[in-house]
Amino acid sequence: MPVKDKPTPKTLANPKLTQLESITRTAAGEALTTNHGLKLSDDQTSLKIGARGPTLLEDFHLREKLTHFDHERIPERIVHARGVGAHGYFQAYESLSKYTKAAFLQDPKVKTPVFMRFSTVAGSRGSTDLARDVRGFAIKFYTSEGNYDLVGNNIPVFFIQDAMKFPDLIHAVKPEPHNEIPQAASAHDTFWDFISLMPESMHMIMWVMSDRAIPRTLRSIQGFGVHTFRLINDKDQSVFVKFHFTPKLGLQSVLWDEALKISGVNPDFHRLDLWENIEKGNFPEWEMGIQIVTEKEADGFDFDILDPTKLIPEELVPVTPIGKLVLNRNVDNFFAETEQVAFNPAHLVPGIDFSNDPLLQGRLFSYLDTQLSRLGSPNWQEIPINRPVAPVRNNQRDGHMRTDINKGRVSYQPNTLGGGCPFQAGARDGGFTSFPDLQSGPRTRARGPKFFDHFSQARQFFISQNAVEQDHIVDALRFELSKVETVAIRQRMVGMLNRVDKTLASRVAENLGLTVVDISDTDLNHGVPADKAKEYQSLPTNWKIKPSPALSLHARQGTSIATRKVAVIVADGFVEADISTLVRLLRAEGAEANLVAPHQGKVKSDKGTEYKVDFTLNNSTSVLFDAVFVTGGSSQALQKNANALRFAAEAYRHCKPVAISADPTFIRMSGIEMCLPKDFSGDKTNYAQEGLIYGKDAKFLSENLLESMKKYRFWAREKQDNPPV
Repeated sequence: MPVKDKPTPKTLANPKLTQLESITRTAAGEALTTNHGLKLSDDQTSLKIGARGPTLLEDFHLREKLTHFDHERIPERIVHARGVGAHGYFQAYESLSKYTKAAFLQDPKVKTPVFMRFSTVAGSRGSTDLARDVRGFAIKFYTSEGNYDLVGNNIPVFFIQDAMKFPDLIHAVKPEPHNEIPQAASAHDTFWDFISLMPESMHMIMWVMSDRAIPRTLRSIQGFGVHTFRLINDKDQSVFVKFHFTPKLGLQSVLWDEALKISGVNPDFHRLDLWENIEKGNFPEWEMGIQIVTEKEADGFDFDILDPTKLIPEELVPVTPIGKLVLNRNVDNFFAETEQVAFNPAHLVPGIDFSNDPLLQGRLFSYLDTQLSRLGSPNWQEIPINRPVAPVRNNQRDGHMRTDINKGRVSYQPNTLGGGCPFQAGARDGGFTSFPDLQSGPRTRARGPKFFDHFSQARQFFISQNAVEQDHIVDALRFELSKVETVAIRQRMVGMLNRVDKTLASRVAENLGLTVVDISDTDLNHGVPADKAKEYQSLPTNWKIKPSPALSLHARQGTSIATRKVAVIVADGFVEADISTLVRLLRAEGAEANLVAPHQGKVKSDKGTEYKVDFTLNNSTSVLFDAVFVTGGSSQALQKNANALRFAAEAYRHCKPVAISADPTFIRMSGIEMCLPKDFSGDKTNYAQEGLIYGKDAKFLSENLLESMKKYRFWAREKQDNPPV
């Protein structure tokens, strides 16, 4: 059974944080010094000859300060450059000894420290959080047996099947080299040119064009290991495994229009949300689960589990919960921890091993090579955030920025001068051994025959979405392909989509002013060797493939409103009962209310009570909140405020719950009244339909708003003829 979490103070007993504490510095109450400890009397002015004379080269403090500043930036990651991280722990529900000997998966009493980094993939460090993109989901487990890195994403599949194509994919999606445009966006010619020639990418395209690629928060995304791995128990028995992480809050996304506006109002929206919630004690939590498959079972599937563009449907192999992942402490220094943390899928512990997934095999080389370039030294693992809590004893010596001081004469093995130490550990003593799976065959550049079913799982994903989700995929494809200037690329993409779903293809084509022209079987795949074009062509789509309900985001939203925010629009003279009732009910559900007023400072209620304003109608907008409540008593001020009217109208247009304390003029001027049934009257006492609540009674308004928030969005509004603008 799941272990119930208890709030943990920032000074929690965590071996990784204890280790970091020894090198954590604070300057409180201390004098300013140079890097070498010399106290400084003047940090304001450089050393000169006279007050207006030239600066002297001998000014050692100026040179030291400028030199350090000049080198304060390290190369950003080529992919996953924009990220945010936090500390936490993993705790198993029960022993997994049946499948693995990994120590951190044995004892439910043990909390294994973790550091986790979320990221976007395509954009630079300065891009927006709300780009349509994959989200990196990387976890460093500081286990008693060494670091284990699970470097995954919020999508369970990937664009390509073989690591050979990774540079091509990234070159295609990055800003085009002739003008460095666009930033953090796939809506351009080079990306879709590549995709239109690579049918193996079509499954991933369905995911990236879905709402999964524009999440509401990082706390509400799933995580996946993407690849197939192996688990090995102490009897040397092995099974294949897929790793899953499901957020406690349920899955939530935003509309594309919201994503664009959030990017303008607060491009750090996801990062700030994670930081603030951890500071408040709203610790993000995921349930870790596994799909276990034997080799015999894997051989019977109509897809290859070594193909990273395929997933194992949960209806075929259910996900078994095995533990929880909790983030409960923010970093003390972004650069030292989040920027310098280095993940590597080659970091394993006994009981976990690789599969022959060809994308994973390439990553095992690429990540180490990347860290050497980015962090500038083979000693990057000595950076505090990367250090394991398990002891490190090896014969590695020297190198740029070495920090360990190794005593003794011996740095080789075998030896007698060091007593044979450090010695090799046998498997029974915790030494790592690779699983001895039998391999045979010719040296060849080839792929398994099932790899060439490029369209069936893409179709399965699309038909597993509800009508609203399918509409959003259609709209995303229309937007992306409309930005492609080359008509031939757009035409090829429509042909590709036709292999996924014919209605999908026709809807996209119609919007682009194209007709659907099917691509011949021999012209589908252009990612082929020069002498093997025929062998690499796509297999026919399985048009009879069944939907997988587990793939629908809307089906996994949950009903919890914990940590959600309600914008309460107020002005002087507002009805105090409206707020007091709402706040009480929201707090009981773990949600919060923020007062949004025409001005900063304080506002007065109808009782004369002063309330602190959290946001203004000028510095905030409805896209930053989950619901809107327009209070009564201040109607004249709000009726004349265009920002207040737009705030409510925009929330309604984005299908969010909106409550308005009886004000017929406000609801009419906002444009919301045009969307309501013809028999609606602003004089109605109480009205609550499809997420719009209207009336005079504070209890009625608040209770119905909370019930509406549990449904998250009211998607039928997207089809209304007269949405407020």
